[in-house]
Amino acid sequence: MKKTTTSSEIFIDPVCMMDVDSGRLNLMFTYQMRTYYFCAEACRKAFKANPEKYLKLKAPKRKGLWGRYLDRLNKVTGGKAQQCH
Repeated sequence: MKKTTTSSEIFIDPVCMMDVDSGRLNLMFTYQMRTYYFCAEACRKAFKANPEKYLKLKAPKRKGLWGRYLDRLNKVTGGKAQQCH
C-alpha cells in the first residue's frame, strides 16, 4: 500500500504577516525571481503596487525601560558611540 502525502508549505504574507498555505496559486506574485503568497487579493494588490515597502527589514522594537532608553539614545546620537570630549 502506497501512502500519498501532500506537502504544502506555510509562508508568511509580507503585507499582513499572516500564515498562508502555498496551495493558493491564485494569490501569489513573483517579484525579482521570488514568489510571494498572500492571504487575500487586497494584500496582493498592496504588495504589487509597492513591493519595496514590505520587503524592507525593520529592527524589532525594544521593550521595557532600558529598551526605550537605548532607542532614545540612538535617536539623539544618530547611532554613534558617545565620547567624553
